[in-house]
Amino acid sequence: GLVGLHDPPRQAAAAAVSSCRTAGIIPVMITGDHPATATAIASSLGLLRAGDVVVTGQEVEAGLEGLELEKIRVYARTAPAQKLAIVDALKTAGHVVAMTGDGVNDAPALKRADVGVAMGRTGTEVARQAADVVLADDDFATLVTAVAEGRRVYDNVRRFLVYALSGGAAEVLLMLSGPLISLPLPLLPGQILWVNMLTHGLPGIALGAERAEDDVLRRAPRDPREGLLGAGLLGQILLLGTLVAGVTLGVGGWARGAGHPWQSMVFVTLTLQQLGVALALRSQQRSMMRVGLRGNPLLLFSLAGNLGLLWLAISWAPLAGLLGTHPLTAWELVVCVATATLAPVAVEASKAWARRARRG
Repeated sequence: GLVGLHDPPRQAAAAAVSSCRTAGIIPVMITGDHPATATAIASSLGLLRAGDVVVTGQEVEAGLEGLELEKIRVYARTAPAQKLAIVDALKTAGHVVAMTGDGVNDAPALKRADVGVAMGRTGTEVARQAADVVLADDDFATLVTAVAEGRRVYDNVRRFLVYALSGGAAEVLLMLSGPLISLPLPLLPGQILWVNMLTHGLPGIALGAERAEDDVLRRAPRDPREGLLGAGLLGQILLLGTLVAGVTLGVGGWARGAGHPWQSMVFVTLTLQQLGVALALRSQQRSMMRVGLRGNPLLLFSLAGNLGLLWLAISWAPLAGLLGTHPLTAWELVVCVATATLAPVAVEASKAWARRARRG
């Protein structure tokens, strides 16, 4: 008689491997199975394609220096200790390595990898202690979800930095440059505090809750040597901060010369610009219209609340007296609103230019 044993991959595994490839992640199988078995499983998952290489533990033991690491997708007949050599070779080649494992012998490789991933159900306590991440469901597809979430969080951190630092830079430039155009004190201390409370409070928190972009798993991984303010982010902050400050100064200079309550118009214009920029920064690539308004209710709630507080700051006598503001006429408000659109429009224009550049 004959007995056949079949240990099939999970149904979601093939889709997870495909998602990894799309996201620029190179999935590699390390197994103790026979090379023929490993090749069959890897091929069924789409992990092994034409031109890819299968190597054995004997070849790993002999040294990985002469092998083409970029083409190896399956390591078969390997011992757990050889995972350590594989991790070291990949890190030496400049890769960021995530290693999965569940046994005691996997602990050194999990510790050595940039991200060690242990199994929560079948993994040993030693493996879980050595790992950075523990999969509660032992499902490889969960790793793909974690990568998407990590990229979302990173995007939101950068989005918040652009918003907060450009607003801060605008306020500094405004206060330093005001005297140069005969605006001795563009904003009073209480007005500065009120602007910061409105713009850097709930809107900033809401930007941190923004959903992932549609292409989050279609991007190439970023360079690990790239700083948080890299990839042009610092330049974007400075340009946006300069634009917001310049527009606000322009409104203040015009209002002062025309006999309007210029300090109150500076206060309103600066606040409105930063709130508009928050809407424009919700996506790094898509336009504000394509993103829509319903994807982040917290941001809409915070913007509506801040507009109400801004109105109180210039129209409610007790608060206006405390902040040193004055009510604005309909025409003055129109000027403030119209000029406040320039900064978010500039953000939208830069995204449109970037989209055309990518299309070539």
